[in-house]
Amino acid sequence: MEAAIVYIIDDDSSVRAALEDLLASVGLQSACFGSTMEFLKHKMADAPGCLVLDIRMPGQSGMDFHRQMTELGIQLPTIFITGHGDIAMGVQAMKNGAIEFLTKPFRDQDLLDAIQHGIEINRVARAEHAISAQLQKRWNSLSAGEKQVVQLVVQGQLNKQIAAALNISEVTVKVRRGAAMRKMETSSLADLVKISEKLKI
Repeated sequence: MEAAIVYIIDDDSSVRAALEDLLASVGLQSACFGSTMEFLKHKMADAPGCLVLDIRMPGQSGMDFHRQMTELGIQLPTIFITGHGDIAMGVQAMKNGAIEFLTKPFRDQDLLDAIQHGIEINRVARAEHAISAQLQKRWNSLSAGEKQVVQLVVQGQLNKQIAAALNISEVTVKVRRGAAMRKMETSSLADLVKISEKLKI
């Protein structure tokens, strides 16, 4: 299993050092940054991870950065930490998709539990993404004609109906259908339907 990495963005160097030590004590790798700009200059590792993000920082706040993450293509489960938190801020953070909101001083175990949860969420998401990318690659390997046949097959149409719809022979439909099933690496119609739903064909 690939080693996870925890990204920490906090403008307080003593907090960064303490979190780094805490994570190292349980065998977790971390990368620390004093600002969101510093984080963005860093090339993210191709590994599961999560983000521990301070809410109030000079320059861009953690809350604003969290809203921007989707546009930037950063898919990291986020745990907010703050010394000035209030209920409204916590609710807003969770609405924006944060997985946890901890007010300093928090229990080390609460943070570690949230981090493990975040890493697991990210691990699952990365695995699903890898499967989708593989399926997309297979789909892209089909010819235009094979794609047309598959689109009609998954709608429940029979070979005879597909032949009529595409103005081709039934034999051609069978050939294209067989080639598509081979390229998609599936042997049943049920599997083909599931794949088409995943790919939103």
